[in-house]
Amino acid sequence: MNQSSLVLNPSRPVAAAILMVAAGVAFAGINTATQWVTMRLGFPPASAAFWQYAFASVLSVPVIWRLGLSAMRTDRPWHHLLRVVLSALGVEAWVVGLASVPIGQAIALVMTSPFFIILGARFFLGERVGVVRWLATATGFTGAMIILQPWSEAFTPAALLPIIAALLWGGASLITKNLTAYEKPETITIWLLVLLTPVNGVLAAGAGFVVPTDLALGLLVLMGVLTAAAQYLLTWAYRAADAAYVQPFDDLKLPLNVLAGWIVFGYAPTVSFWVGAVLILGASLFIMQNERRRRSA
Repeated sequence: MNQSSLVLNPSRPVAAAILMVAAGVAFAGINTATQWVTMRLGFPPASAAFWQYAFASVLSVPVIWRLGLSAMRTDRPWHHLLRVVLSALGVEAWVVGLASVPIGQAIALVMTSPFFIILGARFFLGERVGVVRWLATATGFTGAMIILQPWSEAFTPAALLPIIAALLWGGASLITKNLTAYEKPETITIWLLVLLTPVNGVLAAGAGFVVPTDLALGLLVLMGVLTAAAQYLLTWAYRAADAAYVQPFDDLKLPLNVLAGWIVFGYAPTVSFWVGAVLILGASLFIMQNERRRRSA
């Protein structure tokens, strides 16, 4: 969608902003429920990830039906499989991290994913990375270190899990970027929808599979519903307006998650957290705008 279309139809960017904020609210709900299930109820994180995406997959059946399994035809099945495995491992790292890391801290650290994508694009795809993007990447990682404070006594290895999730999801994004040169979007989408739950199932079985009951079951169903809803909301938002326009509204997920963690768990972010978060957000938005200018040029 170009600039003129936004001017001619002003309701579309407004709708896109609302949809993106609604998706952020859904993700905050998912993360809060995930932390409650794993931290308060002691439900195994690997099994929690499996059930969350299993319930979400049930709600994705209409999409799979519309695309059709014939859309899975490809000459690069191993690329698709590796992408799904990296995505599933990222989910595992994220859920395990939420079992011990405050929500706000986790969401701020996982927002380092664009910086890993830049590193991967340079070293694995051979893309040229200018000085500006290197400086922005360094700024983002500096923000992550300020939040983590690995030099403090309060630091634990579990705090690194959101960054590991960001690394794994960044790798999946690089493979997606590579596949878009050869595959249709429908093929890329359906491989993820069809394989993510089985791969999560294998990971859950390896960690000791658990069937949820009572409150855990209800929360996992809610997480599945919110996961599917968030994905639909994101899709509709990106259809309604340019990605460069809606991205800042996506970054609102940081204060939304901080608010949810404060209300539900009493997590109060420190001054150093906000300093690091501002560096990460600022660097991420700068990279996005820089990429937009490069494409326009």
